[in-house]
Amino acid sequence: MEETAIPFKNLHSREYQGHKKKVHSVAWNCTGTKLASGSVDQTARIWLIEPHSHGKIKDIELKGHTDSVDQLCWDPKHSELIATASGDKTVRLWDARSGKCSQQAELSGENINITYRPDGTHVAVGNRDDELTILDVRKFKPIHKRKFNYEVNEIAWDMTGGMFLLTTGNGTVEVLAYPALRPVDTLMAHTAGCYCIAIDPKGRSGSEVSKYFAVGSADSLVSLWDISEMLCVRTFTKLEWPVRTISFNHTGEFIASASEDLFIDISNVQTGRTVHQIPCRAAMNSVEWNPKYNLLAYAGDDKNKYQADEGVFRIFGFDSA
Repeated sequence: MEETAIPFKNLHSREYQGHKKKVHSVAWNCTGTKLASGSVDQTARIWLIEPHSHGKIKDIELKGHTDSVDQLCWDPKHSELIATASGDKTVRLWDARSGKCSQQAELSGENINITYRPDGTHVAVGNRDDELTILDVRKFKPIHKRKFNYEVNEIAWDMTGGMFLLTTGNGTVEVLAYPALRPVDTLMAHTAGCYCIAIDPKGRSGSEVSKYFAVGSADSLVSLWDISEMLCVRTFTKLEWPVRTISFNHTGEFIASASEDLFIDISNVQTGRTVHQIPCRAAMNSVEWNPKYNLLAYAGDDKNKYQADEGVFRIFGFDSA
């Protein structure tokens, strides 16, 4: 995929259908070959994505949850293992080859967030009651539980796994040392609630550590933070609605952000300037860049002409040929 002077200019999106209700979450595996989608229809699906193939995409359905699959994430070290978090109070681990659930944990609340530690050893789950549970992946049993007295939105480890970040309804990012979960810093990030967080991937010019993380807020701004200094270096101002979802591309050069605005903004991380906008027909719930290619998966509140949820997601970045 050659990038000309204007990145992404002649690329287009493909649509993928399979779910019966709207898609809440999309996520790529660590090799960038499979995409998972989680839906209000109580299932997740695994899609084998081949950038240069135009044929029918095979997909596998992951069935077993009894409520919406709100978020999912792949094992960062294993391209066939995926974890799902659901409103049915369970967290499940699946084998993406067979579609079978291999592990299940019953937790105390409706789960809305899930993320893996970068070394693949632990999974963190957040629920609607602002409770955080850390699970050991081998035994799939909780090893830490922490209830917070503020609204916790999205959660993330830094790339070293030694720092744990929470975005809050107070407009702050809480920085905790891991594994002690000891408070280290409170970043006054935004004037309204912070909804989403993304960590810049490793790999920029061979460096082994992230340089930045980004935070999306109800104030419609995305802030970019230097991870070593814990200082805000710039803000992205293109969206006019609360920012729901953000993602860095694999090189850390671009960041995608989305909201109820009818476009997804792609900006240059260093300059803060928009390089491309992808039109969309509804509010977006999830955007995620592929870890190897400039392919962006996205899913939102699309309705069909009968005003029913469409259950589709799209991937942007394909050549027009």
